[in-house]
Amino acid sequence: MIGEHDVLVVGAGCAGMRAAIAAFDAGADVAMISKLHPTRSHSGAAEGGINAALGNAAEDSPELHAYDTVKGSDYLGDQDAIELFTAEAPGDIIQLEHWGAFFTRREDGRLAQRPFGAAGSPRTVFAADITGHVLIQVLYEQVCKRDIKVYEEFFAWQIAVNDDRAQGVICWDLLNGGLKTVRGKTVVMATGGAGRQYRATTNAYACTGDGTAMALHAGLPLKDMEFMQFHPTTLFPSGILLTEGCRGEGAFLVNKDGERFMQRYAPNALELASRDVVSRSEQTEIDEGRGINGSVMLDMRHLGPDRIIERLPGSRELSMTFAGVDPIFEPVPVRPGAHYHMGGIETGNDGETELTGLYAAGECACVSVHGANRLGGNSLMETITFGRRSGTAAAEWALSHTTSDVPESLERDAERSLRELLDRESGERPWKIRDELGQSMLENFGVFRQEEKMLRQLEILADLRERYRSVYVEDKGQVFNSDLTQAIELGNMLDTALCMIEAGIWRKESRGAHARPHDYPTRDDANFMKHSITRWRGDGVELSTSPVRVTKYEPEERKY
Repeated sequence: MIGEHDVLVVGAGCAGMRAAIAAFDAGADVAMISKLHPTRSHSGAAEGGINAALGNAAEDSPELHAYDTVKGSDYLGDQDAIELFTAEAPGDIIQLEHWGAFFTRREDGRLAQRPFGAAGSPRTVFAADITGHVLIQVLYEQVCKRDIKVYEEFFAWQIAVNDDRAQGVICWDLLNGGLKTVRGKTVVMATGGAGRQYRATTNAYACTGDGTAMALHAGLPLKDMEFMQFHPTTLFPSGILLTEGCRGEGAFLVNKDGERFMQRYAPNALELASRDVVSRSEQTEIDEGRGINGSVMLDMRHLGPDRIIERLPGSRELSMTFAGVDPIFEPVPVRPGAHYHMGGIETGNDGETELTGLYAAGECACVSVHGANRLGGNSLMETITFGRRSGTAAAEWALSHTTSDVPESLERDAERSLRELLDRESGERPWKIRDELGQSMLENFGVFRQEEKMLRQLEILADLRERYRSVYVEDKGQVFNSDLTQAIELGNMLDTALCMIEAGIWRKESRGAHARPHDYPTRDDANFMKHSITRWRGDGVELSTSPVRVTKYEPEERKY
């Protein structure tokens, strides 16, 4: 045991840092655990903006934001959480601005807001196209100002559960080697997404679903794991994200014939339909032979150099660096890529889980404000609003309870499991299994899903998980053993992928990001307007359901 705190936050992206700040401000002794330096967290890669109904660009309200979010979720979002989220978002934006977030402004001095997909009003606040970068720097300043302890380059491995509550985290110390336990009266999971399950993804190499898997292995329920969002505009061939802000500023999507094809799929919203609609439209164009080398083209030329340089400088630089194309002069090749996991650890509106003392926020959590499809700009806002709420709730519980205790037996069991992995003298290297996982998930659980492909993926996962039992870690050293941590990450991804496939096979309908056009082409509210709940049982998955919480928005057909 190397430290004891009131609140322990695992993950140091936007959700983790906002939770830590809120817990500190509530009077708690707080520490963060992160396998990366905080400003290298993947939140910094968010580009386009953050949603709040400020009404600076057009008439707007939290109620309209809530309606757009519920509709965008294909009516699977929990409406009480959504209404709370949209009501508190404007205040959180003002807080960030007061902390020094330099958002782009209008000529009259108010914060600028750009249109984003499926939004009834331009409500996306932005800092050019580096919004996540700006937010993560501002939050880190606040963490440093409060002198919050960061266990940096600590790889969180297991939740320490004792007396039926979370009381700390067992970690691998990347810098010095060895297992280390950090105790906490409460623990907040904020470890981000799992996009690295897919070969083509916008996600950083660190996005391996660690916190989700830790909760799963601790017996907690995961919610709506079948819903992985594919972003419509990832650069071909690298998969790097080009922000929805490009389309928000007026860029067109065209096929090989130069046709602005979204006119056929979403005649009103066009390129600013919801992400699931645009991704399916693009994939259909590609599959039916109207693409170019497996992609479509994003055309910004008509925006003019000044607007591109002012509003989309990062997108231009990425296009030039990774695709060799200057969008001022040429269209950019893009295609759908795995981007954001709507599913995660089941939580309440304060981030609480069914395990006493454990909270979760951000992409690893499912509160559920995104349902079956997330609106662009809502995820950064979710990290702030629910990061703040979970940090406050975790602090309040910790300050009214006095103990944290991690028995030595838990540490010994963890040490034994780790030693078994490190002592293995031969076997298969993790990278090969990881590559096969990424390619097979893309082929069998992508933009479109089919029963036979999902069943095939179950067989592939069974084989990969069997091979993982004899995975071989070549590096036996203590210091910066990334070979070891990548092997652990692979195990996490294999287990959470199994949850996704099992839930996908169960959901016999098309809803949001889960599209089954060949066998179940329509949404089935009578049988499937419910959340999938996944638990780990033995060495496999047990499925159940929970109701969607509806306040006032009854399901209707989605048209854009």
